[in-house]
Amino acid sequence: MRTVLRLPAAAAVAVLVVLLAVLVPPAGGAPDRQGMEQLLVIGHRGASGHRPEHTLASYELAARMGADSIECDVVSTSDGVLVCRHENEISGTTDVADHPEFADRYTTRTVDGVELSGWFTEHFTLAELRTLRAVERLPGVRQENTLYDGLFAVPTLAEYLELREELSGELDREVGAYIETKHPTYSDSLGLSLEEPLVADLRAAGLADEGDPVFLQSFETTNLRELDAEVDVPLVQLLSATGAPADLVAAGDPRTYADLSTAAGLAGIAEYADGVGPAKEQVIPPAADGTPAEPTSLVADAHAAGLLVHPYTFRNENSFLPDELDRGTDPAAYGDALGEQLRFWAAGVDGLFTDQPDTGVLTRDLFLEDAAG
Repeated sequence: MRTVLRLPAAAAVAVLVVLLAVLVPPAGGAPDRQGMEQLLVIGHRGASGHRPEHTLASYELAARMGADSIECDVVSTSDGVLVCRHENEISGTTDVADHPEFADRYTTRTVDGVELSGWFTEHFTLAELRTLRAVERLPGVRQENTLYDGLFAVPTLAEYLELREELSGELDREVGAYIETKHPTYSDSLGLSLEEPLVADLRAAGLADEGDPVFLQSFETTNLRELDAEVDVPLVQLLSATGAPADLVAAGDPRTYADLSTAAGLAGIAEYADGVGPAKEQVIPPAADGTPAEPTSLVADAHAAGLLVHPYTFRNENSFLPDELDRGTDPAAYGDALGEQLRFWAAGVDGLFTDQPDTGVLTRDLFLEDAAG
């Protein structure tokens, strides 16, 4: 069925790939395409374009759509259990506001220099979190996802890893785990270190050794260096177009993400990590006149340092696409997400994070088919 659905557009998209290779050449020359079969499609928070994010339902759908790896962000409960949430503040992703028994937990905290008000996982035991249900984070853009509000619990990291193993067996392929530690310096300040329970859960699942299908990522540097001494799986330094790692800020280190993204900065990252996860605008920045811009040197510089490049985040809706790729004026309607992703494959990235893994699989396959001639 996938082949039948793909055929009508394949010829046109193949032409687009060729044009992109000419019009948008990667900085530093053509990418090294050895091992192109390893290009990864990473389900961002699962299949969060189709189900509420960071639920077992979202993770499962991502795998069934063909994602090579499924991303899980981890935060801690008050009793030290790692659970799957994008942020420790959960008012936007759960129905906690509808639980009067937790009204007194509403508070304001400063996390990595940002003041936030709401409910925080570190103020709930796992048993208390189990009484909550997930809701769609972007109901205005993804109204269809609200159909599933209230159905799914907040999963633990251990449950996510167990599901990964079950799906790998059922689908007869290794489904990868891609785990991010959220705000580790802040968590350390609460006495709720993320690294030790993460390593314990990985070892319990048999996923802490070289060759295991796991990536660990973080926007901070110190905890990646700590993890490098504890596990033998690939580590990914997340980058951003703005700001600085919270651990460096706390230590008085003046380096920013811009510093880490230079050729010299990337060479330093290669001392402890195996890849980088830049914001997509760090790879292909938007042009002021609305036309496709040329790639920066980041991919070439990262590859020269021996690092993989997995940019984030690709979403199909107009509101998340460059203006020239919008289709119509409805921000929730799908734009030319295929065109955007094909630009990045042509620019030499080694994988990408997408809320709609089915779209990512399609563009990756089309790109590989075209490259194979």
